[in-house]
Amino acid sequence: MVDQVREYLEQHQDRFVTELTEFLKIPSVSADSTLNAETRRGAEFVLQQMEAAGIESRTIETAGHPIVYGAWQKAEGKPTVLVYGHYDVQPPDPLDQWITPPFEPDIRDGHIYARGATDDKGQMYTHIKSVEAWMKTHGELPVNVIFVIEGEEEVGSDNLDRFLEENKDLVACDIAVISDTSQYAPGIPAITYGLRGILACEVIVRGPNQDLHSGVFGGAVTNPANGLARMIAALHDDAGRVQIPGFYDGVIELTQEERDQFAALPFDEFAFMENLGVNAVDGEEGFTTLERRWARPTCDVNGMISGYTGEGPKTIVPAEARVKITCRLVPDQDPVLLTKALEQYLQALLPTGLTMEFVDFHGCKALVFDYQSPYMSAARSAIEQAFGAAPVMIREGGSIPVVETFQTVVGVDTLLLGWGQNTDNLHSPNERFALESFRQGTLASALLWRELANVTG
Repeated sequence: MVDQVREYLEQHQDRFVTELTEFLKIPSVSADSTLNAETRRGAEFVLQQMEAAGIESRTIETAGHPIVYGAWQKAEGKPTVLVYGHYDVQPPDPLDQWITPPFEPDIRDGHIYARGATDDKGQMYTHIKSVEAWMKTHGELPVNVIFVIEGEEEVGSDNLDRFLEENKDLVACDIAVISDTSQYAPGIPAITYGLRGILACEVIVRGPNQDLHSGVFGGAVTNPANGLARMIAALHDDAGRVQIPGFYDGVIELTQEERDQFAALPFDEFAFMENLGVNAVDGEEGFTTLERRWARPTCDVNGMISGYTGEGPKTIVPAEARVKITCRLVPDQDPVLLTKALEQYLQALLPTGLTMEFVDFHGCKALVFDYQSPYMSAARSAIEQAFGAAPVMIREGGSIPVVETFQTVVGVDTLLLGWGQNTDNLHSPNERFALESFRQGTLASALLWRELANVTG
């Protein structure tokens, strides 16, 4: 049976690339309200492709951009798989750093270059095409499949969470599949079995009611910029440990097996530094670079601003200073409790003469899945057949909040199967997706349906 599917995929690969090119031409930037019509056009494209693949589909309106929902559920007694993805993309700025325009896809050096190529249009599209291959060659799928493709992933997915809460019957499944992560490296496919969580906030420190002359008033009032700098410096000790009270309470430590697996991965620290343009690695003492990136909690300043930042000097004591902070979390840290702990810690550090406003943005918990589960085994088998190499098991330092939502609302774990590379310039100029990875990912998806059909219990 699968030979016919393979043959179909090979025969139609050029068409798939042409269709993907048309998809990538749509500037579906969900954050830009002036492009709302284009974002809707992205949803309509997905709907048309799912219907053409043989999936009964419809768009579901939300308070924002529509969700494209599709389902084929005629494989009696077989597992149900929920495929999640998103058709919205990041803004393309800065435009002057693109070699070719972001919404005029260009194929060069074996890659297709465009905004959304790998995040997430190209990766998500592999699953639609794999379903098409099964439906066109056999008229049915080995498993039941549900598609939930949203248009607000890049702006927080608020309406998706509401949809999942209100439509549990529509999304009831045994396992979810997301392709919005990456392979470990070229030629080394990967399954991501863990994600860090996150908390995000902004802290605003205020002093005088206006900027003051630093010669007349300097030394007589507390400088908000100086005060905030001292507060931020107190977030870490000299060993890189975060100093927020209770920050490490409940942290699940890496097992020796996991540390050994990470250590066995090919990782060139010098090349890592060279690619980033830094002359040293840094972080919590006692852990390797991969362990710090994937499995240790962090606290980072994302941006600071205060006073005059224009050309030349301006001698002032600024009226206020602002900092944006995120903490990446690991199991079992609680983002709600730690957000409160961070606020209280900074409040206790606040110098006299200043006031503080704390703005809580969002948060989600970290997740780690059983990498020896039967669903993981099915994914490993499919990927090895498609890519010609067994996937390595890795964690990801970033966060995908919908994965926690699937676990808490839908009650299922997620297979995080990335076909792209970390070097594909996600969220950056010259985003790309290797055409060979697109081909291999589509085949892996097609084989996954067969492998998951054999999972019982």
